Amino acid sequence: MSPITRTIENIDLETIVGLAKRRGFVFQASEIYGGLGSTWDFGPLGVELKRNVKDMWWKSMVRNRDDIVGLDSAILQSPEVWMASGHVENFSDPLVECGGCHRRFRADHVGEECPHCGESKFSEPRQFNLLFKTFMGPVEDDAAVVYLRPETAQGIFINFDNVQTTTRKRIPFGIAQIGKSFRNEVTPGNFIFRTREFEQMEMEFFCKPGSDEEWHRYWIEFSDNWFKKFGIRGEKLRVREHEADELPHYSKGSADIEYEFPWGWGELETISNRTDFDLKAHIERSGRDLSFFDDAAKERFVPYVVEPAMGADRSALAFMADAYDEEGEGKEKRTVLHFHPDIAPVAVAVLPLSRNEKLVPKAREVYDLVRANFNAQFDDTQSIGRRYRRQDEIGTPLCVTVDFKTIEEDNAVTIRDRDTMVQVRVPIDGLKAALEDQLEKLREACRG
Repeated sequence: MSPITRTIENIDLETIVGLAKRRGFVFQASEIYGGLGSTWDFGPLGVELKRNVKDMWWKSMVRNRDDIVGLDSAILQSPEVWMASGHVENFSDPLVECGGCHRRFRADHVGEECPHCGESKFSEPRQFNLLFKTFMGPVEDDAAVVYLRPETAQGIFINFDNVQTTTRKRIPFGIAQIGKSFRNEVTPGNFIFRTREFEQMEMEFFCKPGSDEEWHRYWIEFSDNWFKKFGIRGEKLRVREHEADELPHYSKGSADIEYEFPWGWGELETISNRTDFDLKAHIERSGRDLSFFDDAAKERFVPYVVEPAMGADRSALAFMADAYDEEGEGKEKRTVLHFHPDIAPVAVAVLPLSRNEKLVPKAREVYDLVRANFNAQFDDTQSIGRRYRRQDEIGTPLCVTVDFKTIEEDNAVTIRDRDTMVQVRVPIDGLKAALEDQLEKLREACRG
């Protein structure tokens, strides 16, 4: 199958936001109460999209490798963790206040004029700590302060010895984690790209000092190829090395995998060489030995760490933006999301030709067969043409149609391809194999 081409190259963010709400990908959180700034709820399709992104990352990073294991650490940790990591002292952004409307912005996110009132006078920048603070227990005092984690990485570092001892993994090896993080961003925005509550997919790869730069290059290439493998167009991706003055306090070197969003280039993933900063910081503050003894070399050392850290929410947005296309004009115009089959919220839709009393039961039988093997959806509302268009708009790769010929003549169904709209007739007893074959062809086309 030929690579998928787009008839529309650039789409505005408002179109993506409108589609996301209309079809149940993403809703404004607390919408019935006027919403809560930069918080979002993932709807029935959005939760499937984001779950597929996370599942494909986990499969690629953990299940298909023997040198990486998983972890699920707590959101609430001892405040000592964040003191040791430097977040309490260093995790801040420069904040300015507009002299006109008194709104506050990140200093590096505002131009010469306030975007809300046009005023050009701003206060001097001051540092604003991004940690969300709360209290544990019944008394709200300094002794009860805890923080919502700003990253999942520290839960991995403080469990390094636990994981290494119980799994008996030898250096080099990695620990991966997917979970919620929280940052009190001064100026969140661009829909689900920058939010205060978000999901991260992070992996800390522990290696011998001196091999870290080689591993850093390896994980940059791995990450770039991961997005391409699941359908992101190569021309919409770039690798950007961090300048020395923008490196985090823990990093020897960092590179971003960026996607060209409707508003410009934005970071999807950062791959950082964290050296031994984090493990040494926790060794010093906790007094625990987090070093590693290499039996073969008869030497002990504190491992260096290379970290690929990806945002699940913004990656889901990138997959939506990159998949979006419009074809035709007027009444013939169709909107289609060219999702990779492993990313698409629904892989196969089963559609009876109409709501006929004989067709629907047969279609339900076919649906039960399909959903036992694929993420499937049953749809029998409105005309068949409208249902095809609806499935195109949510990115469903294949539709299976049950018609009168199915029940009266051949016990076969029609498979329709989302991208080519080509239809083929297959017997129901061979449907599973036919769907698997069609989905594999679509995977190849999505990879280009």
